[in-house]
Formats: sequence, C-alpha cells, structure tokens
Amino acid sequence: MSALDLPLELRRALATIARTPRLLVTSDYDGTIAPIVSDPTKAFPHPESVRALRALAGLSGTTAAVISGRALRDLAALSRLPVEVQLVGSHGSEFDVGFVHAIDNDAKQLLDELVVELEQVAAANAGVTVEHKPASVALHVRNAEPGIARQALKKVRQGAANWVGVQVTEGKAVIELAVIVTDKGEALDILRHQESASAAVFFGDDVTDEKAFARLHGPDIGIKIGDGESLAQYRVDSTEDVSTALAFLLDERRRWLSGASAPQIERLTLLASPRSVALVTPDGTITWMCHPEPDSGAVFAHLLGGPDAGHFSVGPQRAALPLSQRYVDRTMTVETRWSSLQVTDYLPHDVGLERTDLTRVITGDAKAVVSFAPRPEFGQVAIQIERETFGLRILGPNDPLVLRSPGVHWDITTDGVNQSAFAVVDPSEGPITLELRCGTWDLAPSTLEESERRALAESYWSTWADQLILPPLKPDLMRRSALTLRGLVHAPSGSILAAATTSLPEDIGGVRNWDYRYCWLRDAALTASALVSVGSLQEAEEYLAWVHDVLEKLPGPERLHPLYTIYGTGLPPEAVIDNLPGYAGSRPVRVGNAANMQVQLDVFGPIVDLISTLAHARVAKGITDPDEALPDVDWELVCAMVSAVQRRWQEPDHGIWEIRGNPRHHVYSKVMGWVTVDRAVTLSEQFGRSIDPAWADLRQTISDEVLKKGWNDEVQSFTAAYDGTDLDAATLRIGLSGLIDPADPRFAATVVATEAELRSGSTVYRYHHDDGLPGGEGGFHLCAAWLVEAYLLTGKRSDAEALFAQLVSVAGPTGLLSEEYDPVAERSLGNHPQAYSHLGLLRCAQLLSAN
Repeated sequence: MSALDLPLELRRALATIARTPRLLVTSDYDGTIAPIVSDPTKAFPHPESVRALRALAGLSGTTAAVISGRALRDLAALSRLPVEVQLVGSHGSEFDVGFVHAIDNDAKQLLDELVVELEQVAAANAGVTVEHKPASVALHVRNAEPGIARQALKKVRQGAANWVGVQVTEGKAVIELAVIVTDKGEALDILRHQESASAAVFFGDDVTDEKAFARLHGPDIGIKIGDGESLAQYRVDSTEDVSTALAFLLDERRRWLSGASAPQIERLTLLASPRSVALVTPDGTITWMCHPEPDSGAVFAHLLGGPDAGHFSVGPQRAALPLSQRYVDRTMTVETRWSSLQVTDYLPHDVGLERTDLTRVITGDAKAVVSFAPRPEFGQVAIQIERETFGLRILGPNDPLVLRSPGVHWDITTDGVNQSAFAVVDPSEGPITLELRCGTWDLAPSTLEESERRALAESYWSTWADQLILPPLKPDLMRRSALTLRGLVHAPSGSILAAATTSLPEDIGGVRNWDYRYCWLRDAALTASALVSVGSLQEAEEYLAWVHDVLEKLPGPERLHPLYTIYGTGLPPEAVIDNLPGYAGSRPVRVGNAANMQVQLDVFGPIVDLISTLAHARVAKGITDPDEALPDVDWELVCAMVSAVQRRWQEPDHGIWEIRGNPRHHVYSKVMGWVTVDRAVTLSEQFGRSIDPAWADLRQTISDEVLKKGWNDEVQSFTAAYDGTDLDAATLRIGLSGLIDPADPRFAATVVATEAELRSGSTVYRYHHDDGLPGGEGGFHLCAAWLVEAYLLTGKRSDAEALFAQLVSVAGPTGLLSEEYDPVAERSLGNHPQAYSHLGLLRCAQLLSAN
C-alpha cells in the first residue's frame, strides 16, 4: 500500500505533527499493529509496523510506545518489539519499570478470587478462555458461538464485575477485571510527562482505546482503525493502513530532522538597518526578525521552527524556483527574482528607536502569493489579525504591530491558536508595497514616499562603502564582508553583535546551539579593528565609548563579563524556548548565554589592541597631535585593562571558546594578557604617555611563562593549556600577536601540528579534545583565517593562497559566512552571519594583497 492511499487530511496531519519538537508515537497492539486472529498467541505484528516503530524510536526527540491490554510479559514475548520501543501492558497499568499502582495483599486476594470465578464461567461455556495477568484476569469469547459468548459475558457482568475493588474494561470479545486502576489514557499521559513530549499520536481500534483518545489535545492526533463511534479525529480501515501511516510519519520526521526542509544556512541573506537585522531565505521568505531589538523575542522564527514559528513569504502564484537573489550593490537591500516577478526587501532607517520596520516591494507581470504569519515572542503569544482599510492589525502581543498594505485583499485563516493572512496580488499595474511596522499602531502613509525611504536607507550604506580602503584581492567580496560587519553594529548603543541569530547548530541535530545576539567584548573589539583597517573609525570610537559606559557600572575593570546585552547590561539567565523544534530539529533553542558568567581573561587584549590600531589610524589620517591620536579617554581605558591583567593574569579561565568545564591556564588567554601589556607599553613610547615601570617587567614575565609552560616537547607544539597535550588553533595567536618571533622553530612546529591535527580540507577545527558537551561541531572560519596568516608568517604563501581560495569558495551566493563549516557534508553551520568569519576573511585578503 502506498502513502497516497491514506486519506489526504491524515497525511497532512501526520506531516504537521512530524515537525513537533518532541514527539510521542503510541499504539494499541491487537487490531492495530497486529491483526485480530482467532488464536491470541499467534497475533504477530506486521513487520513493517515493527520496523517503523523501531526507526521512530531511534530518531532524535522521538519516543515510540505500545500500550496494550495484554500482560506485559506476553506482549514482549509476542510482539518481539525491540528495546527501543516502550511497552506498557495491562491497559496501561504495567510498565517496563513495574506497576504504576502497587498491588497490596488485599488486591492479590481479590485477584485470586476473580481467577476462580472466571475459570468457572469458562468451564461452563465452550470456546471461552481465561487469560491471567499480574493485576487482572480476562475472559475471552472470540472463539465461542455468539450465543454462548453473550451468556458468558452476561454472567461476568452480573457477577464478579460488580465486586468491590474490581476495575472493569470491556473490549472486542473480551471483558477484563483488574484489581488496580487500568487506563490507557493515564498511561499515555505518564509517557507524555516522562518524555516531555510536545505532541502525541495514538493508534487504536477498540473501545478500551477511547480512554487514550479522550486524553489527546492540542496538536495531538488520534487515529481509529475500523468502524464504530470514536473520539479520534482520523480513521483508517486496517492494520495494513497503520503500517503505511507509521512509515509515512517516519519518512516525514526523518526528513524534517535531517534538515531537508531547512534553508541552507550559507544561503540566508542579511537585511540590516542601524538598529535592526533580519534574514531572508533564497525563495523570498523572511525567516528571522526580532523586535524591538536584535536580542529581543522573534516576530518571525521560521528559521528555528518552520512556518508555524512565524514567517512572511512572497512568491509566484505559479510555483517556481527563484532565478536569483542578490544585494543591490553597496547596500543592504536584497532583490529576489523569479521569471516576471521580483520582491525587493530592506529595513527602513527613518523610524524611531521604538520601531522595527520592514518594507517589501513586489514588482513584475506575474501574480504573487503573500503569506503573513507573525508569531511574536518566538510564537509564545497567541495572535489574531484584524483587517483594516489600509492593512492588517495584529492583536495579542504587548507591543503594537501592523502591516500597511493598501489595496491588498487578505484572507484570514486560523490553526486554532494563531491566525495567518494570505493574499494574491497582481503587480502588473504597479508595485505592491507591504510595510511591516513593529512598535506602532500607525497604518497611515509614511511621511516620505517609498522610493525616498529606500534611497535614504541605501545611501546610508553606499556612502559609507564608497569611503572604504579595500584590498585589491576579491574587492566585491571584501566590500560585502565590511558591509556585513557594519550591519552587525547597533548604532544607537555603539555595541556590536557577534552574529544575527541564536541557536543555529554547530552540529545538525545536536545541542551545541548558542545565542550570539549580544556584544562580546572580544568579538566586538576585533570587528571594530577590522573596520578601522578598511578606513572606518567611527564604529571603533563608539564601541570604546560603550565599553567606558559598561566600566562605570563595575567596581573594577577586572570584573568585566565576557559579554553584555546591546545596551551594556547583564544578560538574563540562559533559557530554552521549548515550543520551537530548532533548525533541522537541533534543540534546544536558547536565549541568553551562560558564558556571561564565565571567567575569560583574554578580553582585555583585543580592547587595547583596538585602541592601538585606532590611534595609528588617526595618525595615518593626518592627526599629528599625540593627545588627539590617543586621547585621554582611550588611554584611561588602556590603563584600566592593564590593571585588570595585573590582578588576574595568573588565574585559570574558560578561554576564548567558552568551554563549559573547569577553568584551565589557556595559552591564548595568557597571550592576550601579554598583548594587553605589550600594546600599552608600545603606545606609551609612541605617544609620550607615562607608565608604571612594572608594566615592562610584567610583559616579560608573561612572555617567559608562556614560552616555558605553553610549549610541549611531546607534541612539538604550543598547546591549548599548560596542563595538557591537546592542541588548539587559538595558540597560533602566539606568533600572530608578536609574542614569539614567527621565525622561531617552535612557532613553525605549531603551525605544522595545527595543520596536521586540526585542518580538514577547507576548514580548521578549534580543537578535538573532549569539552564536556555531546556531539561534534564544524571547523571555524576564523581558525582557517588564522592558519592563512600563520602560513604567510612561516613562508608558506602557496598554502595560504590555497586555503584562502577554499575559504572564499564556501561563502554563500550573496557573500555571507556563518560561524563554521562541515567539510564532509559541505554545509555551513553555526550562527549567521558571523562577525568572526568576515573579519577573518578581510584580514586574509589584506595580508595576501600586501605580500
């Protein structure tokens, strides 16, 4: 039987529930996965059902169980179901781990009396048999003549079934008397609770299964086999249909969990304004956007939960793949084109701080279908949509939200909880403009025409891009990297995001899913330095002002956290958005980041290095006054960072990679401590600033310790930390920073060891040691960039060029890089776009162009 033979509505329901975060698949036994036969001892399950249940149980976030009226020992022996499938016997009272309800001595005595009574009934009626169970006894009349069967059942109903303490369950040709509570619905709820299931499927054919159907709610699905009244929403004819339905459910869930329906991360394109970001898929779906800030709750979380998590889609009425997607040159405006249809997306700039606006302009000669399904706060707030004269008003969330769409006729649908809006539009007579406005109820026309608003937004980017000093190598890609870095700058605060997203996985289906929508001191300093290197100083100056504001709230600079919110406050506790299944089933979806509470003693180095880079850039721009090139406010920050290093450099920490284990004496952190002091001493010499003589001594002390304790003769390399032999790509910074002469044989050996141990094709892994978290991860683009620089420093230019070419080749079609890359599956991983990756790419092009 083909899945196409199943009812269409059932297929749709199964396809939908296959996309639930944690799925519980349950079934009765007789009459569902096994046919009804005259000899109960020969009721073997369909092999197809067994295979499907076993495979479902093996999938991530999926539990499979059989809840049967049979005794557990008989069910296990007869079904031969594998251990992966949970078995529950005796109508839900008998679990693998024992009885839900303990059987006391009185109950045991009652059970003995029931056995005697039913054995007497069976002896007096031909074809009637008795089945003994640990907490019940059943009278089967399937093989008796109809008249005899009715007589036997009547005898039990009028007799033992009325005894005090007896629980009665009737099914097809059977009556069962139990001395404890038996309820398949209660068993289903127990399994649901144990597995934290967000939705359940139950297959059943008997009247005893109605107790389970009665417990289904929300997204759950009940499927009745055969005729008769039922609470189940769906129905199939036979046990063979059950096998087909299970196989279909398995295929749908496996496909969803593998990410087959998830947009490839590298193909997602960033939209940005000075204070907001969003992502659009290659087929024109707004898949990610948060409000009121980039680190707030998502209005559209399609990226982490599919259509049910919120999306805003535009596409041709006649289904077709898009022909292209590209940025308008030197801007953050994106055009997605199909034959005879185009949608242009951008985030307007002429809105207040309380607003997050998105404009979508549809042009062309073909009709388009628009689907608008906002789901504020990651879909945790139920919404309703009201039609207004000039668009739609969204009710439910605390913050107002409207979609201005004059002339568009909307159809409103509901899934029982949330509403969505659909429209077919014809742009052949003029552009269709859709203006999403978060943070206002205003549906009136904007002060400026749409074309003026677009020109205003685009000039912000193009004017800035035209002033950049870009390397001649891959200039278009470098410009896009620079624009991407600036797109991660939050202009109102001066902070810089590490990435635009949360919880894009480092391992598909794994748990390494982190929230990067915050300002890491290290990442932001490196991003600002990269922007200074291409001639833009403003971002660095505003970021340093942001750091000053953060420091004013602390008792001392040594108490800096590794990261802060956009406005420089502490992060809330890391939490899980449990209603979202995650990208390609990669759970949990996290908000917040527990790394906020870690000790990361490398953060001071990048900040002082940024100040040094900025000071020299000012000189290069013609500022000759030392006090203007290195103003007091920046020097004060240098002194604060050195003070922090003086107090804490000898402590162990969690390192640049924020390993969630015990602190270690990480070589990279010590190197960054040295960078802090070295750049400070050098700045004092170059700009006439007085310093404590102890600074120079401290610089030498740190250097001596790193060279002594960081080197390991056994592995012929500098290692991740003083106490181990494990390698870490971050130790390449020992030569890249200048702590050791790149001509030193120990640095050359470290480069060789890093290549041999951590490089894989076009990428370089951070490390391979056990970091206390399950699963794997991809290689890091930043680590590949470090190796390119290390190759150049050790005279391996051809290797550097080859690795750079590979790094360029994995960028997405619009030039964006995520955090990581899987060289085996050849797919991007991690949050996107990632500042680390783009600043590394820029640095490589600059170095290769200079040599």
